[in-house]
Amino acid sequence: MKKKRIHTLQQYHDKDFEAVLTLCQNAYGFDSFSRELLHEKIYGDPFFDLNLIWIALEEDEIVGFLMGTYRMDIRAVNYGYVKMMAVNPSCQRKGIARSMYELLEKELRLRKLDVMRLGDVPMNYFMPGIDPRYTPALCFAMRLGFNRFSDTANLSVDLSAQEWMDEEKIKELEADNIEVLRAREEDKKELMDFVAEEWKLWQYELEMAFENEPPAIHIAKLNGKIKAFSAHSANNKGMPWFGPMGTHPDLRGKGIGKILLFACLADLKNLGFHQAIIPWVGPIDFYSHHAGAIVERVFWRYEKKLN
Repeated sequence: MKKKRIHTLQQYHDKDFEAVLTLCQNAYGFDSFSRELLHEKIYGDPFFDLNLIWIALEEDEIVGFLMGTYRMDIRAVNYGYVKMMAVNPSCQRKGIARSMYELLEKELRLRKLDVMRLGDVPMNYFMPGIDPRYTPALCFAMRLGFNRFSDTANLSVDLSAQEWMDEEKIKELEADNIEVLRAREEDKKELMDFVAEEWKLWQYELEMAFENEPPAIHIAKLNGKIKAFSAHSANNKGMPWFGPMGTHPDLRGKGIGKILLFACLADLKNLGFHQAIIPWVGPIDFYSHHAGAIVERVFWRYEKKLN
């Protein structure tokens, strides 16, 4: 008789990092993980909490990993998240993911979370949902009572397709007292105050973009006041990740978004990247029209009501 393999669950500790990295590299067939990227996903989360991260062991080998997190008071709703989950392909369909998830859901119910979501964690995320090619993850979501409520997409831009500069448009803007420049440390407080008015959740990503040297943020000022911004390298470090970007209504329709987009794409090209990723996209037509962006990946978004 074949001996049944016993799996045990325990909380993640720092010493488990390298084994979890190897697990993620083997389990995510459509994604790649660097040490820098996984470290940012775990330890760079603004609500990082070891009590919400579990591993599954088979004897002494880590065969499962689940990271949970949460965000409070997003439009009066408290959200819990499965931020990342990986199970060794040879150990899938054995209840490991379910067992880890049940521990997470129990803990988050005690914290009075209202809704659980999969993947799309504001401020610091790896994927904005589930890539449907990860079919076991879709089955996991449906078995545990999650409902698909929306789709989104990541776009890609071929950075070699053109030079990302429009000097003529920049001169037109200057004639209207609009200045486009790279954000400096002395602009940080004004930018954060500006973002707080409409895009407060993006403040954390902009903090991360400011950590780059030079800051990976470009801004537009009207008569010396910040009215628009774009950023890159604020999430998923080591990857050519664009965003966030926003423009005040005062400047919409003037072509500011295109110029700020181009400034970030030029940065990414100068860093040696051949393509840029524009994630979690709403206005696909804007990026397609101005940058030739194409849909690279689609994600299905799932949620489950708790309280």
